[in-house]
Amino acid sequence: MAKIAPKAFGGPVLFSYGFRPFFLGAIVFASLVIPFWVGVFQGTFELGGFFSPIDWHIHEMLFGYTAAVVSGFLFTAIPNWTGRMPIKGWPLALLAALWVLGRLAMLGISGLSPPAVALIDCAFLAAIGAMILREIIAGQNWRNLKVVVPILLFLAANLLFHFEVLTQGGADYSRRLGLAVVIFLITLIGGRIIPSFTRNWLVKSNPGALPIPFNRFDAVCLLAGAITLVVWVILPDAPATGALLYVAAALHLFRLTRWKGHRTPASLLLLMLHIAYAFIPLGFLVLGLGHTVAALHLLGIGAVGGMTTAVMIRATLGHTGRSLESGKALGAGFILIILAGIMRSAASDAYLLGLSGLVVSATLWTVGFGLLFIWLGPCLWSPKAGRKTPNQPA
Repeated sequence: MAKIAPKAFGGPVLFSYGFRPFFLGAIVFASLVIPFWVGVFQGTFELGGFFSPIDWHIHEMLFGYTAAVVSGFLFTAIPNWTGRMPIKGWPLALLAALWVLGRLAMLGISGLSPPAVALIDCAFLAAIGAMILREIIAGQNWRNLKVVVPILLFLAANLLFHFEVLTQGGADYSRRLGLAVVIFLITLIGGRIIPSFTRNWLVKSNPGALPIPFNRFDAVCLLAGAITLVVWVILPDAPATGALLYVAAALHLFRLTRWKGHRTPASLLLLMLHIAYAFIPLGFLVLGLGHTVAALHLLGIGAVGGMTTAVMIRATLGHTGRSLESGKALGAGFILIILAGIMRSAASDAYLLGLSGLVVSATLWTVGFGLLFIWLGPCLWSPKAGRKTPNQPA
């Protein structure tokens, strides 16, 4: 299908493309929410509403931060898939406002009833799913219709999260379901973009062995991962679940080796994607060994945090006319976020320089996203520029 020629957009730059408001919102939110969470955990701040601090923390990282990044990515990718104009202007601004309202409602400062909070919070993912479905159907891009399924499952997990908290006093299945959907999305979308980006770079910059194209083995990996995640959501402590986690870990590790990440050290922007994906088999393995808290942070911070960071950096630089090079500052931001995941998983109870591992991990995360804000923020709210040096703010 031929692409529609883009029309000039006369509104605010921030609402000229889907990745701009959602990536900026995700970066700012990530920079603020973890210090606030640590304050709540230590009793410095008080959380309003009816969610426990742990449930609120998990919910906001999944359905607040991650939902924003996924939405920004999809609203940027779908025009390429369908050939249709990207969503921009007031519809995009309303979606961003709906996301912000959800975050405020979840803080409990509005005094809204639990059903009202659930309605506002879940309305965002419902709207995202509806708009993505509309674009894919209108563009007759049927092969990407499968992307809607994880979004609808993510919405179902959010609804279940609210229902469990309201009826049982805490989330259980919905915690695992929400994370499982995100991990599956990474294996699905990451399995498309990582080998593709790697192949394109290797052909130009480092001739030799190339990533193996998607084939039946990748389909087996996706199926095995999906089955494992479903069983883990339902029966997290069953012996069979541990066995499935080991199998899934081995398959996805081997899948990663087929993408030739070891040939990309010269491109930190590419290496980020490979490193982030590596936390999926690592998280599966640690989860299978029974170290649940450590595994959840390896998956949540390492895989989800790392992959979303890598995608935001690459998409922002590429779509705003900057050079596809991370530079030292953005590279440092990514490394700090990865170190935050390792610290939180391996040494949360240890003390470094008189600070708990939790505080050290939170600090690494916050400084990492602070660097992203300093260097990517101007790119996101400023007009598209010509190619610039990677360490120069736009």
